[in-house]
Amino acid sequence: MRSIWFWSLLLIIVPATFADEIVLQESLDGPPVVTCESWIVIDSETGQTLASHNSQEVLRPASVTKIMTSYLVLELASESPEVLDEIVTFSQRADKTGGTTTGIEIGEQISVRELLFGLMLPSGNDASVALAEHFGNRLQLDATKDPYTGFIDVMNLKAKELGMNDTHYENPHGLDKVGHVTTAADLAILARAAMRIPEFRKVVRTTVYKTAVTQQDGAKRVIEWKNTNQLLTYGYLGVKTGWTTMANACLVSCSQRENRELIMIVLKSSCKESRFTDSRNLWRWIWTDIVPNHGFEIRSGF
Repeated sequence: MRSIWFWSLLLIIVPATFADEIVLQESLDGPPVVTCESWIVIDSETGQTLASHNSQEVLRPASVTKIMTSYLVLELASESPEVLDEIVTFSQRADKTGGTTTGIEIGEQISVRELLFGLMLPSGNDASVALAEHFGNRLQLDATKDPYTGFIDVMNLKAKELGMNDTHYENPHGLDKVGHVTTAADLAILARAAMRIPEFRKVVRTTVYKTAVTQQDGAKRVIEWKNTNQLLTYGYLGVKTGWTTMANACLVSCSQRENRELIMIVLKSSCKESRFTDSRNLWRWIWTDIVPNHGFEIRSGF
């Protein structure tokens, strides 16, 4: 009797277990499963949000910070194009900046125009410091301040001017520091503004850039930079990668199809490779589901 009761009970339990497993399977509706903690997709032309997840969460931006650094320089250049031909001399502070680097050494010189490639392609932290020192006095309101500190002040002023109300900068490169924060929604505002500048678009879409720096003795030294953005090989239009141990992996990317240009922000992916996978999976969903089926209807909170 016990044997018959046992097998009868098993027949009841097993189908229920299988049913539970089916219920727990991934849904076929909605956005793909991604590792990033926050993301947003906007229309480049209108700024409208197409889809988002935790886009107001305050997180660390890592080297995506450099979009603001380059934006300030290029905004000045839009009024005075000659600034792009000015020569930047690398200081000890720039040369000693940690993290990713251009490979330019103390005392070496390079034009602003070319240094922007060193800032955005290999994500040169040293380049961000050199540019901040070079333009700080020109941009800041208080000429008595250290140019580097003044430049950071202007970064924060520009963020407020653009409506990036949850963003605060502590440096021009994005290395982890308490209080250096932003949101995906704020970065979408910044990326949209920056992508309106032709020179910015040119820089962030470049895969490899080779130039020569002038050494202290006047000799030339050839240097080559490769873009850290792997999505460029798939036809995307930029914009910037970022990674630190506390921010994890970040990516701002831009995609265009049938004259529609969209911008995506992905923050705090699990690893450097995941930011590209997360973005590509989200892009596929955006272009195949959101755009054709919903046009530019706002969808958020997934």
